Amino acid sequence: MKSKTSRTVAIIVAHPDDEVLWAGGIIMNNPQWHYFITSLCRKNDEVRSSKFYKVLKILNAQGIMGNLDDEPEQKPLDSAEVEQKILDLLPNKHFDLIISHSPFGEYTKHLRHEEAGKAVIKLWNKGKIDTNKLWAFAYEDGNNKYFPKAIENTPYFETLTKQIWTKKYNLITEIYGFEKNSWEAKTTPKAEAFWVFNNPNEATMFLNK
Repeated sequence: MKSKTSRTVAIIVAHPDDEVLWAGGIIMNNPQWHYFITSLCRKNDEVRSSKFYKVLKILNAQGIMGNLDDEPEQKPLDSAEVEQKILDLLPNKHFDLIISHSPFGEYTKHLRHEEAGKAVIKLWNKGKIDTNKLWAFAYEDGNNKYFPKAIENTPYFETLTKQIWTKKYNLITEIYGFEKNSWEAKTTPKAEAFWVFNNPNEATMFLNK
């Protein structure tokens, strides 16, 4: 989707690279939008954080990182901790659109993605974040049978042009530095999809389905 209308857009992700993998196309297709990208993890990872800020510069976006636990064990975090971290990092302002993870994740299985998606919906429902709409990434991997792919029967689905996908792929491989045979490089979706919520009630019903 290409829009001529300027929007203020917050993108809330668990990790640096999620913003590119799941929403890089929509970002690059709409350079006139004003983006603030929040990564909840890896602030203290000097290598990963430096790459995140390089990507922000390329995307002409502002952003910030947090340092929620991201150890391989993926111990569940308290929901209040995740919600508070989002509030600490996200500017206290109105956004036209917030984009974040699905509360059910994008693949099997990453707790931080699911926790971030749930926290954003709960904060919106509580009136603690202010946005006209919420979009949640819509991807699935067939219970780990294949690389994550965009879900076609969603309110928003778009196949990326070769030019945009190539730019997205280059951000993953050249800036974030993932090898071409890595999971991230092989995953990089050629289509993007989002669940679209026009109010907190819609999002909460989706969360509780």
